Amino acid sequence: MTTKLLTVTGLGKSFGGVRAVDGIDFELARGELLALIGPNGAGKSTTFNMVNGQLRADSGSIRLEGTELIGMRPREIWRLGVGRTFQIAETFSSLTAVENVQMALLSADARLWSMWTRAARHRRAEAVELLDQVGMAAQADRPCSVLAYGDVKRVELAIAMANSPKLLLMDEPTAGMAPKERNELMALTKRLVVERNMAVLFTEHSMDVVFAYADRMIVLARGRLIAEGRPAEIRDDPKVQEVYFGSGKTFEKKRAGAQRAADLGEALQ
Repeated sequence: MTTKLLTVTGLGKSFGGVRAVDGIDFELARGELLALIGPNGAGKSTTFNMVNGQLRADSGSIRLEGTELIGMRPREIWRLGVGRTFQIAETFSSLTAVENVQMALLSADARLWSMWTRAARHRRAEAVELLDQVGMAAQADRPCSVLAYGDVKRVELAIAMANSPKLLLMDEPTAGMAPKERNELMALTKRLVVERNMAVLFTEHSMDVVFAYADRMIVLARGRLIAEGRPAEIRDDPKVQEVYFGSGKTFEKKRAGAQRAADLGEALQ
């Protein structure tokens, strides 16, 4: 593990009388993929949005290399080197892949006032290079509206890299993708983490993706952190299995059941 990048302590958030996040602590280092998982209503999205600045915490601290993020707006946090992708890919469908990345580069350069007149010329070479890093350079001049969904997610990843992030937040990065696309996108993400020495915090419902690619995992339940560790430790944690499945079930049994369902689906095609 390399230099500690993100430090979250005592983080809390309530909505009315409901304690959505209840005093959680965790750290994230450069060069690390950290998965934030938990059943529905666990507080994952609330935690994620507090780190990004979309929600303001009621208590606690979120520090990026010592700089307090609580109270900052999302754009201010973005300018500190925090990128983000979304569950539903956020691109301009009428623009080409390279134009989408150029728009992000314009924003990184604080030149949004001129984006419509200058986007087509602004840092095109750098935009194509970012697309090349995610395997999309050959489709740089195609509108996002005609790209396959998995390719749109790659373009979104290139957009998120436009501000050379230290920390990348990925909200359900493989949602809506086929198994092959999911694995390709996460393998690409892991390669970029190593090459750029950045950190990734991601939420994900696909446990196969989480266990295959996360370096560490933190598990929330009812707003509290109930487990933290390497994938093998989390897989065997009785409290985690109880929260997800109830007694008598494990991740391995769930994976076997999912595989049988997939095999049946292929047989019926």
